[in-house]
Amino acid sequence: MSHQRTATLERQTSESKVRVSLDLDGTGRAQISTGVGFFDHMLTAFARHSLIDLEVEGAGDLHIDAHHTVEDTAIVLGQAIRSALGDKSGIRRFGNALVPLDEALAQAVVDVSGRPYCVHTGEPTGQEYVLIGGSQGVAGGAASIPYSGSLTRHIMETLAFHAQICLHLTVLSGRDPHHIVECQFKALARALRDAIAFDPRIDDIPSTKGTL
Repeated sequence: MSHQRTATLERQTSESKVRVSLDLDGTGRAQISTGVGFFDHMLTAFARHSLIDLEVEGAGDLHIDAHHTVEDTAIVLGQAIRSALGDKSGIRRFGNALVPLDEALAQAVVDVSGRPYCVHTGEPTGQEYVLIGGSQGVAGGAASIPYSGSLTRHIMETLAFHAQICLHLTVLSGRDPHHIVECQFKALARALRDAIAFDPRIDDIPSTKGTL
């Protein structure tokens, strides 16, 4: 390993303020706070199964909806992954994961290619209109707003673009909206975990072009 694969980045707009800190060679520790409870849950699962140590602090115009905060978090997370990867020397580059969650099943295939692309298919009709989670604050806890099912594709496209990876994500089955989203995040995590791992037989950039 030629360098520490870490990054800390911030993004501030009139709509949100997001800070992401990560370590690609971590153990899956997560400290997540965006104000969107279900999204926090998904990012925690992503960290746990990718083995990326991840800290996310987000604040945004949640009085409107979750979109801006979630979108800007995905932007900064993708940029942080790209930054932490450095020149990508020694990585496996490709990853493929098939992950179930009860009745739901998703497959993610990743190429750390330097060329952003996302193909996202298979969610059942109506998934984009589902609202998951949200509360007015239970037992003195902080309020959280719902996560719209339409955000999942947007997150994956945004993350792929800013991390400069090629991602094919396919939902193969599913009924429960929570499960359908969660198995996608876990599949992405496991595929990315393999793709960014070091291969002891490779000491250069895994491309015939000499760059990724």
